Amino acid sequence: MPLIGYARVSTEDQTPLPQSQALKSAGCAEIYEEHASGSNRARPVLGRVLERIGKGDTLVVVRIDRLARSLSHLLEVIERLEAKGAFFRSIQDPIDTGSPQGKFTLQVLGAAAEFERALIRERTKAGLASARTKGRVGGNPGLRAKDPAALRKLQLARQDGYMERLNETAQDWVLHVRRLRPDLAWEDVVRIINGPLPEARRWTQSRLLRAVKAYVRDGFLPTEVLARAGRRETDDRLPAIVSAIKGADPDITLQAICTRLESMRERTPRGRTSWQPSSVKMLLERAERLGLLE
Repeated sequence: MPLIGYARVSTEDQTPLPQSQALKSAGCAEIYEEHASGSNRARPVLGRVLERIGKGDTLVVVRIDRLARSLSHLLEVIERLEAKGAFFRSIQDPIDTGSPQGKFTLQVLGAAAEFERALIRERTKAGLASARTKGRVGGNPGLRAKDPAALRKLQLARQDGYMERLNETAQDWVLHVRRLRPDLAWEDVVRIINGPLPEARRWTQSRLLRAVKAYVRDGFLPTEVLARAGRRETDDRLPAIVSAIKGADPDITLQAICTRLESMRERTPRGRTSWQPSSVKMLLERAERLGLLE
C-alpha cells in the first residue's frame, strides 16, 4: 500500500527536514511539507494531501501533533480518510488504523472525547440549575434590555464564531470554489466538493453559498465567484466536471476519477451508474479540445 508522508512545522524559521527524513525511512514514497500553525485547520498543503490520497493509501506523520493539535481535528481527518478507504499511521504514537491495535486505540480516543463532552454538558447544566435556585437569571443584562450596543456586540461575536467554524472546513471547499466558479453551476460545484467527504460533512447549496458570500465579504475570495454561471451546452457538462476533478488533483488516476464520479452519483454519457477509465479518458480528451484543462 502506498505510504504518503506529511510533515509540518509552525514557522518559516523551522525546517521540516528531520520529519521528512523519518518519513522517508518509514517507506513514504511521497512526502508533503507545510509551514503552518497546528491550530489552523485551513492548511492548503494538508488539503491537497487529503484530496489526493486514495483507496488503500496510508497517510503517515512522525507524531500526531504534526497533523492535529486537538482530538476533534484528529478524529475528523481520520474519518475523512476512512471514507476514502485510506488509513492513518503515526510513527511515534500507537495509532495505525490499518491494524486492529491501532483501531482500538482510536476507539479509546473517541470514547475519551465523547466522555469529556458529556462531563462539560453535565457541569453546565448543574451550574445553571444552582444559579436559578439562588435567584440569578442567566444572560446578558444589555441583551435583556435590548440595548443596541449589546445587540451589535452579540452580532459581531456570532459572525466571528461563524467565520471560525468556516475556517475549520476551508480546506474542503475554498480551493474548489476558487477554481470552478463561475465556470460551473453551483449545483455541480457542490457535488464535486461533496464527492470525497463523509456524509456528516457534506454541504448543501444554500449553506455553501452563505459561506462563500461571507468569504467574499471579508476579502478571502474574489467577487467573481458569485457571478452568474455561463450557459453550457449539455454535451460539455461532463467534460467540465471531469476536468475540474483532474484540475484539483493533477496526479489523480482515471480509476480514482471513476470512483469520485460514482460517489457523486453522476451518470455516464450512456446513462449508466458504473464508470470505466476509458470513459473518463474520452471525456478528458474532449475537455482538452474544449480548452477546459489547464
